[in-house]
Amino acid sequence: MNETTVKTRFAPSPSGEIHLGNARTALFNYLYASARGGAFLLRIEDTDAERSRPEHAQALMQDLQWLGLGWHEGPQADGAHGPYCQSQRGAIYADFYQRLEDAGTVYPCFCSDTQLKLARKAQRAAGQPPRYPGTCAHLSPAEVSSRIAAGARPTLRFRVPRDTRVDFVDLVRGPQSFNSDDIGDFIVRRSDATPAFFFSNAIDDALMGVTHVLRGEDHLTNTPRQLLILQALDLRAPSYGHLSLLVGEDGSPLSKRHGSQSIRQLRQAGYLPAALLNYLARLGHSYSEESFATPERLAAEFSLERLGRAPARYDPAQLRHWQKEAILAASEQTLLAWCLQTLGAAPAGCDESRLSALVNLVRDNIETPQDVAAWARRLCGDLPPPAGEPECDALRGAGSAFFAAALELAQVSEPAFGEFAKAVGARTGAKGKALYMPLRIALSGAPHGPEMGRIWDWLGPRARGERLRAALDYCREVETAC
Repeated sequence: MNETTVKTRFAPSPSGEIHLGNARTALFNYLYASARGGAFLLRIEDTDAERSRPEHAQALMQDLQWLGLGWHEGPQADGAHGPYCQSQRGAIYADFYQRLEDAGTVYPCFCSDTQLKLARKAQRAAGQPPRYPGTCAHLSPAEVSSRIAAGARPTLRFRVPRDTRVDFVDLVRGPQSFNSDDIGDFIVRRSDATPAFFFSNAIDDALMGVTHVLRGEDHLTNTPRQLLILQALDLRAPSYGHLSLLVGEDGSPLSKRHGSQSIRQLRQAGYLPAALLNYLARLGHSYSEESFATPERLAAEFSLERLGRAPARYDPAQLRHWQKEAILAASEQTLLAWCLQTLGAAPAGCDESRLSALVNLVRDNIETPQDVAAWARRLCGDLPPPAGEPECDALRGAGSAFFAAALELAQVSEPAFGEFAKAVGARTGAKGKALYMPLRIALSGAPHGPEMGRIWDWLGPRARGERLRAALDYCREVETAC
């Protein structure tokens, strides 16, 4: 790499499963770097010992790899800027804390949570922005030493310059300007000696050579604080771009109540990674064509200029649309592996070879491997008796005479389905839906599905005869009962 090489990053906290918002952030950073021949870095921000779990870190890495978002630098990859888990970078942070202390740009703060809450309440009542009032900013060294000797565990606050502006150009939102007096002195080290997000996140971006940071707009107000830290340490700041947030149908932040699921849950439900990539890439970003795209084309057409500023609305129907598109675009081998991984084994009546052929037969009519299993129950082996009201009505409406004629014509020769249906219509007088729906129900067990000619060929003469015989017997039983 050289100074002009683009390097982006994804820096999650391993406190749970990765959700759609974080996955989109990872994808946009990956696409931006890929389109420019750059590097995509993964960093695990696990300084919060109470919430961070190693198993969550492993799970999120597995989810990223499943999505196809492999990282060039980070855990389990080569790189010259490790370690890539922040819990292992304490000595590095300590050195920079010392530099700030030596420069007088930080100071220990002994204020309790209760004191801080009361101060913020008073500021809001006075119509002022809630910020740290500077209570401990001017304690003498003797006072600091005395309190520490008494057992107090202070935080460390950054001393924000007064009456200045922090300006930067956001990659998505354009010029930004913040008044330092509205920021207030902020914590860079917690009382348990762990680094605060503002500090470790900014330091690591600089030390790891990150050039561009795309992250959620909820981080926009963090940026001036991080720029102040990097400026005080004479470290190079990346360019920041803040992405629109994902919201539900009601416009509120996306959550479980909107039907949002984690990447792991969507994977277990049978979604293909290509479906998620195509869906996420269009949440807040536009493409010249709305057709299904490979990861390479998604990257080639990714542009900061095409990022929207309005909230991106989550739509489960659109996710299902891209799932169908991904299924249509997938190879036979990919779909076979997809079914076996989700179902655990081929459905009853299907070995792997027959399952592969079945998937090709029904790929226009499925969204999940469970749909494949349902079609296997209908098309491999004996057809279950009709259970749904539409199916029963279609068979009863056709009647035994209809199926007696159909069975006789099916046994005479082996015509194509179109010829067979035409002959049944001529014999019985049935037309349109009254002709084709009973045949579809009798042969496939479902009112919708693949073209009947393909089902006809799939079943073969013996199975066709058995299914038409079963429909005939069903109608005779109904008519006898009546």
